[in-house]
Amino acid sequence: MDARLLLKTILLFLLWGVPVGMAGGQSRFSPQEPREKSKCPVCGMFVLEYPRWWSEIIYEDGTVRFFDGPKDMLKFILHPELYGEKRITKIAQMYVRDYYSLHWIEARRAWYVSESDVLGPMGNELIPLKSQEDANEFRQDHQGKLILQFDEINWDLLMRISEGDNM
Repeated sequence: MDARLLLKTILLFLLWGVPVGMAGGQSRFSPQEPREKSKCPVCGMFVLEYPRWWSEIIYEDGTVRFFDGPKDMLKFILHPELYGEKRITKIAQMYVRDYYSLHWIEARRAWYVSESDVLGPMGNELIPLKSQEDANEFRQDHQGKLILQFDEINWDLLMRISEGDNM
C-alpha cells in the first residue's frame, strides 16, 4: 500500500470510524461497571458480586441504574413506580451481558432464554445472548422453555419466573 493510500485510510478511520460524541472510545451512554456500593433498586442486592448478570439502564441525563440481572432490570423498566423511581428522564440506553462472552450487548438487541436450569443471583433468570443461534444452543443445552426478544417480555412472564426468587 502506498503512503498516500495509507494516510487516506487512517484519515477516513479517524473521521468516520469513531461515532460522534465519543471521547477516548466511550460516550456517556457506554456501558459502565457498577461500583462497590451499587445496589439493585428492585431487590436491594449489591450488584458488583455478580458480574455475569450485570444489567444497566442509562438515562439521557447520564444517571445509571445497575441491576443484578436482566429480570430485575426489566421489572424496573415495566413498572418503575413499584421500585421508588420518580424520574421522568428518558432512557438513553440499556445493556445486559452476553452469558457466554460476558461482553456488553444492547438490551433491545439481545435474545433471552427463560426458565432454564441456569440460575442467577435471585433464582430463575432471563439469560441474555447476542444471537438467535446462541439462544437456540443455550435453550437446548440448559432445558430453556422460551426464546424471547426484548419486546416480547412482559410483566406476566416476569412474575411467573420470579416465583420462588431468593428474597
